[in-house]
Amino acid sequence: MGGMKKSSSFPRPYRQLQQQLGRLGYLSQGSVFQRAPDQQGSRYVWTRKVQAKTVTVALSPEQYRWLRQAVANQRQLERIVRRMQTLSRQVLFGSVPGVVRRKRLGKKVLGLI
Repeated sequence: MGGMKKSSSFPRPYRQLQQQLGRLGYLSQGSVFQRAPDQQGSRYVWTRKVQAKTVTVALSPEQYRWLRQAVANQRQLERIVRRMQTLSRQVLFGSVPGVVRRKRLGKKVLGLI
């Protein structure tokens, strides 16, 4: 795309988010949970949506620990990406010439809040 910057010229907060992305481990969507011993079914479970239906998979204790971290990493990834998107819009609407408007665009319209 024209006008895109090299990573070294991004604002410091954006570069820090890029670095955080590079440190993330394995990723997985879904949820993992541990059932109480008195509950029916497998003790360790992973659920996720596949074509609008919930799929449930029984896990070993080791798989549960591994997937629990991967799901936490996925959620961290999503938080980082949302922050990067917000910073991108701040830079775009704060420094790139745009169209003349009768009234200023609000933060909500720009997705800054």
